[in-house]
Amino acid sequence: MKTKENYPKSFSHIGLTVPNIQEAVKFYSDVMGWYTIMKPSLVKKESDTAIGMMCIDVFGEDWETFEIAHMSTSDGTGIELFCFPHGDKVAPEFKPFNTGLFHFCIQDPNIEDLIDSIVAHGGKQRMPIREYYPKDKPFKMCYVEDPFGIVFEIYTHSYELTYSSGAYSE
Repeated sequence: MKTKENYPKSFSHIGLTVPNIQEAVKFYSDVMGWYTIMKPSLVKKESDTAIGMMCIDVFGEDWETFEIAHMSTSDGTGIELFCFPHGDKVAPEFKPFNTGLFHFCIQDPNIEDLIDSIVAHGGKQRMPIREYYPKDKPFKMCYVEDPFGIVFEIYTHSYELTYSSGAYSE
């Protein structure tokens, strides 16, 4: 059994493909408060630079350009936005039972106001706000969609507090 080599890895970033990069940056900045750390820019297929070669490795040869922007949450988790000119510009089908990425989750203690803002900016509330431990702990959650159809979850408290025994217990 490994001990010292087996430590919890940190989360670096998540990549999201959006239909319009300018609208996505505006939404995530205005509604989520995420920082823009690299404004939208155009990447062209070429093999003269490290980024060009890396993109060919990742996306293959069947592309010419795409737009990319980088944002950051308050805890330093990166949000990498992609916009491909020939990709589908429709919301992805919600298939939580299939293998693959199901959702990501953000945290805000003021879940009601955040959901109102998401809806006011073209997103959707997918369910009522629910309490994890209605009589014991003040933890709430809700699934929503951004205006581009990307499903995500909101927690009022940290993941560790939500699932740890004894948190807020009497």
